[in-house]
Amino acid sequence: MALNLNKNLKLYYSIREVAQMFGVNESTLRYWEQEFPYLKPKTSGPAKIRQYQEKDIDQIRLIHNLVKVRGFKLAAAKKIINSNRDGADRKAEVLTRLIDIREDLMALKRQMDYLE
Repeated sequence: MALNLNKNLKLYYSIREVAQMFGVNESTLRYWEQEFPYLKPKTSGPAKIRQYQEKDIDQIRLIHNLVKVRGFKLAAAKKIINSNRDGADRKAEVLTRLIDIREDLMALKRQMDYLE
């Protein structure tokens, strides 16, 4: 059995970590939890500390793509997600892949420029 080095070993993320991943405020994530009922991170302890799992981060990625990247209002984002959840998920996934590819290409270009 081969060792998967790309596998994410972390099970839970704090609200601060998730906010930094997406470049938003923690209050934005809390607000999105109120607006999008399917976004429910696990909470623990009497202080109700949020613990985000990968499934929660995927939901946030979709919301972030619609609201922050594509510029939809929250009501429009809700409508898109509710009417065509699978299509919205696929578009967000494709966009994420394209951004990763772009970053890789830019890094490759910098290396090529360095060699010249």
